[in-house]
Amino acid sequence: MPERNKVLVTGGNGFLGSNLTRELYRLGYDVRVLIRPNADIKGIADIPCEIFRGHIDREEDVLQAVDGCRLVIHAASVTEQWAIAYEEYERVNFTGTQHIVNACLAYGVERLVHVSTANTIGPGSKEKPGTELNGFTLFHANSGYINTKYLAQQYVLEQVERRQLPAVIVNPTFMIGPNDVKPSSGKLLLYGLHKKILFYPPGGKNFVYIHDVCQGIINALHKGETGNCYLLAGQNLSYQEFFGLVDRLENRPRWLIRIPGFLLKLAGFAGGIRKWVTGSPGKLNPSTAYMLCLDNYYSGRKAETELSICYTPAEEAVRKALQWFKEHNYY
Repeated sequence: MPERNKVLVTGGNGFLGSNLTRELYRLGYDVRVLIRPNADIKGIADIPCEIFRGHIDREEDVLQAVDGCRLVIHAASVTEQWAIAYEEYERVNFTGTQHIVNACLAYGVERLVHVSTANTIGPGSKEKPGTELNGFTLFHANSGYINTKYLAQQYVLEQVERRQLPAVIVNPTFMIGPNDVKPSSGKLLLYGLHKKILFYPPGGKNFVYIHDVCQGIINALHKGETGNCYLLAGQNLSYQEFFGLVDRLENRPRWLIRIPGFLLKLAGFAGGIRKWVTGSPGKLNPSTAYMLCLDNYYSGRKAETELSICYTPAEEAVRKALQWFKEHNYY
């Protein structure tokens, strides 16, 4: 029989997973994490949790990991935007989700929270940010990450309807905060921090504090309505505003120079040609260039109302993230 407070977190060693595991333990949950056999557990080494090593795309591993858990939070995902084959995105992001869903149904899990991404929902402008009512509009961005996350989200929603899967979906935007060991999203914070001149893209995105995302996920375990999607979205900032905020907090003024959109897209096209010719992918391709030029803005009002989230201002989130990176000698 599932233990009353037993929760499985897939991808528990990642940026989101480690923060989530830490918060769940603090709140008194009995936490099991599913991580790859060779995964680094530096981010959760100090947390008393059960570690299950296995492959998210291997059905028997997932069944063993879910067995005995009353609640499941599926946060495992391939998120890198370059140097990843589409087959790997599909294997982890889609096939892994299928296995999680089937295991949850097989063992009668009471609630599954599927962690998707905001980009499975169409973004908007600052004046009219994207909401959960928006359809999927980014297929043409040709992102293996976004496309497989969308397919996984649709699969979960389909199983809610067809097989009464007790699932809720959360859609975080760009997460920032402490305990970013790898670092993942922290790369943007650390980008060009010691340079006098910084070139920034013309678009922007929504930034959300990692602890607010954790709170939204945990609240979704009990408050979320089955079959609903919840954007976990904090503050909308252009890249110019974001880097200006970082400079102000660090008291390190830099020359901020905007890269024209057409030049960025041209460079992305060149990166795509390079991969096709040499087989060696760079950090810029047509998909990443397109996303960097996009006004990628969202509203988290639904989650604020229904999941009782109080969003942290971006300035405070950036300050806490920078403080953690500094304390751990990342810069």
